[in-house]
Amino acid sequence: MIPNTLTIAGVDPSGGAGILADIKAMSALGAYGTAVVAALTAQNTQAVTGISPVPADFVAAQIDTLFADVRIDAVKIGMLGHQAVTRTVADRMAHWKPAHLVLDPVMIAKSGDHLLERAAVDELRSSLLPQATMLTPNLPEAGVLLDAAPVDNVRDMRRAAEKLRRLLNDSGERWVYLKGGHLPGNDTIDVLHDGDRMLELPGRRIETPNTHGTGCTLSAALAALLPRTGDAPEAARQAKDYLVRAIARSGELQVGSGHGPVQHFHAWWPAPK
Repeated sequence: MIPNTLTIAGVDPSGGAGILADIKAMSALGAYGTAVVAALTAQNTQAVTGISPVPADFVAAQIDTLFADVRIDAVKIGMLGHQAVTRTVADRMAHWKPAHLVLDPVMIAKSGDHLLERAAVDELRSSLLPQATMLTPNLPEAGVLLDAAPVDNVRDMRRAAEKLRRLLNDSGERWVYLKGGHLPGNDTIDVLHDGDRMLELPGRRIETPNTHGTGCTLSAALAALLPRTGDAPEAARQAKDYLVRAIARSGELQVGSGHGPVQHFHAWWPAPK
């Protein structure tokens, strides 16, 4: 059965991040993507020049109307922007209880612009993190969630993953996927932890400026793959492999002059000659 997946996130008009990138990744990996718009941005590959929140009650209406009709097998949550929207999304997820809830705690864009107001961080930590079945922070985001300085080595990543796992609910299978893209050097090791198992996903840095939306793409890929595989470590391995290939082929695209997008459809579009 083809899984139905939902992304609740912001809109990036350039298509490299947010719900547009999520739908591309979900579609490329064989899932039917649906979307709830949680925030609007004026954004390109160089900067975020404006953010406009969607009213929280309308975000709730989008979610409830969709779930009332469509079977949703996995949800990915990305940029929420504001505290009221974060609280509303947490409330509706607690009501609908999706089997897979991938939470990407989007806080800062690749350009350095802030995407989550400070008041929403505590809301995210208290109301959404406990519901996540897969939490996917990068190292700076993990530092914010833990009220600590970002770590810069794999040993400390393992400790951070343990602390992050304690923020999730104790019931059921729940994982922390801590991304190592901000590690110094050429290794990009990710850590996967469920409170018992501590797994490492190795990787090597790819020299390219086209890394816009990599976090969005990875979390959307996980949402597409978790219902298909039924196994979180396998879904994580496949999601990372998909993202690595998408980054490696990103030079085929010519989108903007800043941090360009990855090539979501690398397995489908032929390489230019």
